[in-house]
Amino acid sequence: MEEPTVQFSDEDLMDNFPTMDDERIQLEDLDFDVERPSEEQEDDGDHSSVKKESAGAEKMRKTTTKDRVQAFHLRKSLNLLDKMHEEKDVFIQKTKGELRICRQRMDLLDKQQESLAAEIATEKEANNMAAVGRLQAASRRLQTELENEKDLQSKITAMLKDSENAMWHIEIQTGRFEGVRKHHEEEAEARQRNLKIHSAQQLQKEKEALEKSERNRLLRARKSLHTQKELGLRHQKLVEDAQRNHRIAVKFLKASLGRVREQEQKEEMELRKHTQRRMDAVLALKNNITASRETLKKFQAWGQNRAQQAKQKALTEKEVILAQGGDAFKYLFHQRRHQELEAEKRAFEEEQKLRKQEIVSRILKEEAEEEQRKRRQHPPSKHIDRWTLRDKTWKYISDFCEGKSALTSTHQQDSEQLVLLPKSSHVLKAISIDSVQMDLGSISTEDEVLAEPDIPGLWNKEAYQSHQEPKEDMDRKPVGGSKMEKDILARTLEHLRSGVVQKQVVSGREFKGRPFNSKPEVIHFKDFDIGKVYKKKITLINATYTINYCKLVGVEENLKDFIHIDFDPPGPMSAGMSCEVLVTFKPMINKDLEGNVSFLAQTGGFSVPLKCSTKKCSLSLDKELIEFGSYVVGETTSRIITLTNVGGLGTKFKFLLASEFFEMDESQSAVKISSLFTYEDKGLYEKIMSSLSEQQLEVNESSQLDLQSQKESEKQLDETEVTTAAVSAMTAVPSEEQAEITLGEVTEGEIGPFSSIKVPINFTPVIPGEVQTKFKVMFKDPQSPTLYFRATGTAIDVPVWVPKATVDLKICMYDRLYQDSITVHTRSKAALRLKFEVCKELRGHIELLPETGYIQAQSTYSVQLKFLPRQSLPEDARKYFDPASRVLEAPMTIRVADQIKPVRFTVQAIVTTSDLEINPSEINFGYCTIYEAIRTEICLTNLSLLPQEFGFVGLPKYVDIQPNDGFGTILPLETLQLDLIFQPIKAKEYKFELVCKSEINRCFKVSCQAVGVHPPLELSHYQIKFSATSLYDTSVSTLYVINSHLSMNKLIHSLPQIGSEEATPVGPTSFEFLLPPNSPITISPAVGTVLPGKFQKETVQKKEFWRTSMSTVRVHNRERPTRVSTPQAAEMQRPVIRASSTEFQTAQATLSKAFQGKFDRFVIPCVVASGDIKDRKTTESLNFSPHNTLYLELWCPAVAPFIVVTSHKGKTVFNFGDIAVGHRSVQKITLQNVSNEDLTLEFSVLNPNGPFVRLTPFNKLCSGETQTLVVSFSPHENILAQETLDIITKRGTLSLTFIGMGVASMITCSIDGNILNMGYVLARESVSTNFKLQNESSLPIKFFMSLESLSKKKAETCQQLPKFLTSQEQRTEIVGTQNYNGQSVFSIVPVEGLMFSGKAQEFTVTFSPDHESLYFSDLLQVVLFEKKVSHEILLKGAAREHMMFVEGGDPLDVPVESLAVITAFDPEHKEEAEEIKPILVTLNYVQFDTDTTTSPATRELQVGCIRTTQPSPRKTVEFSLDGVSWLQHKGFSIEPSRGSVERGQTKTINISWVPPADFDPDHPLMVSTLLQLRGDVKETYKVIFVAHVVTGL
Repeated sequence: MEEPTVQFSDEDLMDNFPTMDDERIQLEDLDFDVERPSEEQEDDGDHSSVKKESAGAEKMRKTTTKDRVQAFHLRKSLNLLDKMHEEKDVFIQKTKGELRICRQRMDLLDKQQESLAAEIATEKEANNMAAVGRLQAASRRLQTELENEKDLQSKITAMLKDSENAMWHIEIQTGRFEGVRKHHEEEAEARQRNLKIHSAQQLQKEKEALEKSERNRLLRARKSLHTQKELGLRHQKLVEDAQRNHRIAVKFLKASLGRVREQEQKEEMELRKHTQRRMDAVLALKNNITASRETLKKFQAWGQNRAQQAKQKALTEKEVILAQGGDAFKYLFHQRRHQELEAEKRAFEEEQKLRKQEIVSRILKEEAEEEQRKRRQHPPSKHIDRWTLRDKTWKYISDFCEGKSALTSTHQQDSEQLVLLPKSSHVLKAISIDSVQMDLGSISTEDEVLAEPDIPGLWNKEAYQSHQEPKEDMDRKPVGGSKMEKDILARTLEHLRSGVVQKQVVSGREFKGRPFNSKPEVIHFKDFDIGKVYKKKITLINATYTINYCKLVGVEENLKDFIHIDFDPPGPMSAGMSCEVLVTFKPMINKDLEGNVSFLAQTGGFSVPLKCSTKKCSLSLDKELIEFGSYVVGETTSRIITLTNVGGLGTKFKFLLASEFFEMDESQSAVKISSLFTYEDKGLYEKIMSSLSEQQLEVNESSQLDLQSQKESEKQLDETEVTTAAVSAMTAVPSEEQAEITLGEVTEGEIGPFSSIKVPINFTPVIPGEVQTKFKVMFKDPQSPTLYFRATGTAIDVPVWVPKATVDLKICMYDRLYQDSITVHTRSKAALRLKFEVCKELRGHIELLPETGYIQAQSTYSVQLKFLPRQSLPEDARKYFDPASRVLEAPMTIRVADQIKPVRFTVQAIVTTSDLEINPSEINFGYCTIYEAIRTEICLTNLSLLPQEFGFVGLPKYVDIQPNDGFGTILPLETLQLDLIFQPIKAKEYKFELVCKSEINRCFKVSCQAVGVHPPLELSHYQIKFSATSLYDTSVSTLYVINSHLSMNKLIHSLPQIGSEEATPVGPTSFEFLLPPNSPITISPAVGTVLPGKFQKETVQKKEFWRTSMSTVRVHNRERPTRVSTPQAAEMQRPVIRASSTEFQTAQATLSKAFQGKFDRFVIPCVVASGDIKDRKTTESLNFSPHNTLYLELWCPAVAPFIVVTSHKGKTVFNFGDIAVGHRSVQKITLQNVSNEDLTLEFSVLNPNGPFVRLTPFNKLCSGETQTLVVSFSPHENILAQETLDIITKRGTLSLTFIGMGVASMITCSIDGNILNMGYVLARESVSTNFKLQNESSLPIKFFMSLESLSKKKAETCQQLPKFLTSQEQRTEIVGTQNYNGQSVFSIVPVEGLMFSGKAQEFTVTFSPDHESLYFSDLLQVVLFEKKVSHEILLKGAAREHMMFVEGGDPLDVPVESLAVITAFDPEHKEEAEEIKPILVTLNYVQFDTDTTTSPATRELQVGCIRTTQPSPRKTVEFSLDGVSWLQHKGFSIEPSRGSVERGQTKTINISWVPPADFDPDHPLMVSTLLQLRGDVKETYKVIFVAHVVTGL
């Protein structure tokens, strides 16, 4: 067990390993990785990569042999450390286990010593000194063992400590080699990854080969299936031709019957549809009314919310402006004026749009009339050299919209004539979009769909724009040819649109959605520079179910000049496969661009969003308020504020006061104005689209626009303030506040992209008081707004001050000590004397220590504040204490030497009490039995303003307080409801006090009293919790009423009594359960008597059913007294509905569906009285005591049935009745899902070896659906079988109980011993006998009689060896000698039939031998139901050629006939041929002691005469035995020695032997004589007597 600890160093570990040879080291030196350069550096850095590789190789060559050997030694040492760590860990665990076992043995020895000490004390009291001595010796032995165990424990502990020290040393050494371990692990992981990659590649190849072979197999299978299908179709055609004649014959009859049924069904369906439409209309009307109300409520709430938000927004803006020091009225006036200008501007624009629309509509109308007039006069001219009125009008409108003057030059008209029509179309499009913007609500979904192509990219921009133009303009617009070409182009586009998109349906499921997913989802080029080229790759992944194609359509028109797409169509792509697209962006203008890259797949088009963002400035300050705090006048401090730019564009900045004016604002405003005019000079199309998008954003995201408008208004307000401040700055002189808080050295400069700049702010107070200054940061970038921040500080001039002018002690309790430290600061350069004073009223409650002290120059001084509020505080400090709010504000004074003005500070505290109030303070529980508990509520109130922890301590065993056992925390002024539970442990009067302690050790008491009652009876359970029971189901539970009162001796057990009263006498005790009326609870028996020491079994049954509370009915009657008689009268007139009727089942199912579940709790009293209930008279009642009452609590949860049984009257117990063993009975059970959801069913497993089998499997039951469950009962034995099948769903479990009785075939036979001996019969004659089988079972039984000689196994039996060749023990022949003629020796009638219950069946067995033999035998089997063998009867018989026979003696031949030929003698020589047949008779004489009388040895021989129907000259058989006198001399006695036997009778010859006097026991006696029989012939038998003397035990 001991293991020496080994400590070693790194040098020892290094020296213990052998060195490696140089060849091995050189081979290991070649294992290094060469990193491949990236693709981007491959073109530019070929020369540099070669240099790097050569340098790396040279560096690897410099590795010395010593380093490699050291690395190998480190690996070896690491392995050795791991091995030693494992061994030491195992040893430590083993040592800890031994230490644990040692401690367990010590505990066991301690317990044994305690038990011996108790026994020694007991024996000493009994004065048994011998036992005391023996026990003391055992105690000394245990003490010795305990000392040994302690020594062993100390040794094991020391060993464990040494092992742990060694373990720590090993772990330290292991930690030093952790780097080597990680390196090895990384190498192993790299090898593992390479192996996984190789495996994945190999697996992919195998999968491809497998898929290829699978496709080939599927092709072959499809080919064979196609061939079989053709053959099947051909055969089906032949069959249809053959059946056609038969169908034609039946056709007319079915047609006539079908028309009648169709007419009936049609009428029924119309009636149902009419009813359903009416129901749907009512429901729809109801839903519409509800929806309308909810919508109105939502709109009202939305309007109120908007108004509230607007009001709140205005107040917030006003508060913000006031906080910034601005003029709120001026801001609101500017904002209101700005809104009015915007409204006027919008009205003017709308008016202009309306005028443009009127002009265009008028022009179009005039043009249409002119065209119609020209067509009527002559065909239109093809020359367009001359300007028409319409062209001039379009030219004027275009010039007016673009802000150009009218062109008068003929050369300009000729040059612009080529682009006249496109411009006019552009203007028309702009005007149409204006009209759309004017009436946004009139745009429907269909118009939006028509404005987009079916497949993006198939239509060009001109076709898309021409879609919105009028029809006349489209006819005049040159789109590329004549009308025939237009028709061809239209048909081609329609064909492409209809054929390019195909639905993809795989496994009956159609794919819907985006066909390809893009990674990344958005192509975003951020912070681009003009002239550079940017490239990005995106990956398109096939997200459909099967193979799909992908084609590039292109990009939008506004991106074609900047975006180039490189995409090689990959062809067919399987699901999950991907392809790459290279997007190249070459910016030419500094402008944000947005658009889509469109693709076309087989299942539809899709697009990838594309964004190009220019460089912008994103500037922010880290803080908006700088607080310097309090500083003495003359000091200087500094704070840092950070300006951060997270954008990609840099700009110049300048920090200045908010009131100063700088020229950067003018340039910025000029830029804004110029950019505004430039924006107005842009194209009309972009202007209208931007305004349209702004209106849509205003509808959908009003909150964002509100925020934006707020920012714009703030900007305008800032610009106005800046302008005003600049004007005032020219004439005003800087104030002192501006001189106190100033900017640092860095006030302006340039901030680069993605950078930050720190600017110092200095504070130099001049005048005592608060100082506040506003600053702003302006930027050269016109898009960057001006940033504002404030700086505040306080200037003080007192040399001694307290940082906290108010010392807040929070909430304090009376009589509790509170302390705090007050720090006094000085800015004086000399030491000062301080004196701390407390006002006179509070000197008994507050104390400042020390009272006097010296504070050094420019340092701090700490004084201790002690606050101990007394109960007299409200009276002592009325001036400083508010009794209503309990707030104390005490002024404290610090007097400084040589300073007139003292330093004052205030001590503030809220003083509260620590009282807890318990209500009620006295509790009387009354009478309570020891088997129950009484609960009452007490209120615990915290009168303090602080939370307090409380706990009821020292509770007696019979009292419990909940929750949390009477412990907890009570909040300020809170009242807790606590449950006080009292449960007496014996019968007596209780008086006790409950103590509640608070966390400050204050005690609050409650007085309690009660009377404990011990009733004479008790219940085995006082609370029964039934499981959740479905409606119309039953739950059963069992309890016992016990009478344990056997004796009046109170030393044996506690006597039943009430408090301190007399005990109840011993005797029979009666009880009665008082059930509430109309309750679903049944207790049987409800009344009974229990004898002393006995118990009574009680069955509690709960039946859940639909019921209405009587109190509810009475309340209804009180509220509506006029309707009382109407329901009763109607109820009297209703017909009686039976439980088995369809109406009853329908009503039951309806109530089950409407049931929502409930929980009932019943408390049932059980009154107890002395005496037997049988002895009382009819008019007498037992004296029940109310104090001895027992209470039984029942919890009855009820749930709605989710699955109901609609068959068998809704019962869940199914009785199959009595079924014969081996037979089967089937019952069909109908189940219906009455819940509102589809249920997945799971069935519990029935006993696989049991008789019940579920035949119809189904695992789903839809809502309202009905399924049939088929269960069979096949008993295998005579037994009462019962099993439960649980139908499990997510809503619960439905249990079905199956009961069945397997009845075995009980048949009794009238033959005793199951052996039927037919006796002797003359050959070729027959004899019959009868026997009966009685059916004692309750079922009719089908039987079949089978003979073994006629069975199929007879041929197999004949192939076996004869039985006489085997031993005597194996001679069990069943089928013996048979007839020569092939007929059966035995026959039985009837062979089969049916035996009814309680009836008997008589059978006749006939024995018909055809030759002489003594060994005729057969086996008769009674087979029931063709399966079960009920009885086996052995049939025996013998046949003789003559009418006499002799039985008895020992067997001398075998029971099998010889195969030799028997010679037939002539009748003349018959007598000469007769032989003497031997009969061996063995007698064993048992000889006991000489004094005991021994009975002689006896044997019997039977001589019989066979009854026959053949005529015979002799009617009897005579027999005679020769040499009787000689046999008597040998000790034999034979009676009778001669006689005669009648036909059908037998006579017994009794033979007895007693050994003569000269008999030698060592030599058996053997004598013989002749027995002659005379009948129709004479037969002679030689009887050989063999006598033995056997010694008895």
